Amino acid sequence: QVQLVESGGGLVQAGGSLRLSCAASGRSFSNYAMGWFRQAPGKEREFLAGISISGGTTGYADSVRGRFTISRDNFKNTAYLQMNSLEPEDTAVYYCAASSRGTIRYGYDYWGQGTQVTVSS
Repeated sequence: QVQLVESGGGLVQAGGSLRLSCAASGRSFSNYAMGWFRQAPGKEREFLAGISISGGTTGYADSVRGRFTISRDNFKNTAYLQMNSLEPEDTAVYYCAASSRGTIRYGYDYWGQGTQVTVSS
């Protein structure tokens, strides 16, 4: 089992940037594909980005492709989400997740507690 803790959320103006971090502990981080999701009030949780165990394969939702970048550092047991050109519509609670199946768009087993991102217009 792996435990995940997100950080880096906050308040930012439209057009700004934030980098979210997801620190993993417990079982080996390098056994899991990692992903980022978000959930806005009144909406379903939405897949944003995923990265393979090695970091060699990534996948993105259309809504964030070209603005967000997922990465990981297997030595630091940490995954990241670099978010640029933020828009008010990006306001949500952001979650990282781990997939023991190694899949990057589905099959996530473990979730962090979430970090709030608020983008002001």
